[in-house]
Amino acid sequence: QVQVVESGGGLVQPGGSLRLSCAASGSISSITTMGWFRQGRGKQREWVASITSGGTTNATDSVKGRFAISRDNAKNTVYLQMNSLKPEDTAVYVCFAGIVAQSNLWQKYWGQGTQVTVSS
Repeated sequence: QVQVVESGGGLVQPGGSLRLSCAASGSISSITTMGWFRQGRGKQREWVASITSGGTTNATDSVKGRFAISRDNAKNTVYLQMNSLKPEDTAVYVCFAGIVAQSNLWQKYWGQGTQVTVSS
């Protein structure tokens, strides 16, 4: 079995920072791309950022210069450092990971989501 679990959400004031973590565990052979989506109340799900196994990153324009994605391949963990947070960043942040399990089958796995609320 493979699990993807996020942590690090919470309440922060505008201009503040949070770091989200997402760890994959279980019968894993390798992990390809990892990243984050988010969904605010009443909004469509939005891709936030991704990072390949080689470390190539990409992010949506609205977070460039404020958010940074990174990963620790030894720990099967991806991080999202969020700085200069704005109220419009309020959302449930969901991690994903492309995982080749020991069955040699690739599948995209999703976490359960972690709430980020930016409010004074």
